[in-house]
Amino acid sequence: MIFCIDIGNSNIKYAIFDGSKVKGTFRVTSKRDATSDEYGVIVRDLLREASIPKEEIKGVIMSSVIPSLNYTMEHMCRDYLGVSPLIIGPGVKTGLNIKTDNPKEVGSDIIVDSVSAIKKLGVGTPIIAIDFGTATTFDVINEKGELVGVVISPGIKSALDSLTLSTANLPKIELERPKTVIGKNTVSCMQSGIIYGFAGLVDNIVNNIKNELKRPDTKVIATGGLGKVIYKETKTIEYFDDMLTLNGLRHIYEMNVKE
Repeated sequence: MIFCIDIGNSNIKYAIFDGSKVKGTFRVTSKRDATSDEYGVIVRDLLREASIPKEEIKGVIMSSVIPSLNYTMEHMCRDYLGVSPLIIGPGVKTGLNIKTDNPKEVGSDIIVDSVSAIKKLGVGTPIIAIDFGTATTFDVINEKGELVGVVISPGIKSALDSLTLSTANLPKIELERPKTVIGKNTVSCMQSGIIYGFAGLVDNIVNNIKNELKRPDTKVIATGGLGKVIYKETKTIEYFDDMLTLNGLRHIYEMNVKE
């Protein structure tokens, strides 16, 4: 079995694959000051909950946007899983040709999402892969399967946190679709602004990318926890896959490691 770890700014997502079959998925909060033992206890308990002995884990692959956690997680994998992780970075085969000004500055999460989107949707038609994370990223892939650029905008949670932290009278809220666009109370007013505001942001950026590519047939796929609420209100997102990143890690592992 393969253990996939996606370290994001807000959450760490884990998935265990037996071939292409998902045996378990988990999500925990990213804690920059946690020790390898603290993360190890979490992983040990998650495996126990899924009834998966650690001895069945034959490989680990990891993508991280928090460099300070890499060392911690490497030690956790060796000490608690008995496996050194394959970390997305220089020297790792991804099959992705990056056509940006400085390919080295492209984040591992963007690379993994792009690989997964190409695997899922194929080449021949451009793809926009949107990840609703701490930031909202739009990965632009041409018809040859090359990453030609990225758009980065504020994340949904970041925008929501900014509202509650910067204003004295606005409460923390659950992000769900309000009954009407016009809010009748503080909570519904905030929900409307975030959900419909981000839906409009997504549609505007996607349409501008399509125009710039001169490819109105560009396919659009999205992932990311908070995106589940937003994508239903958009006119441009065709597919939503909450396993896009983790499946991308599995694909890259299979490219690099032969059983």
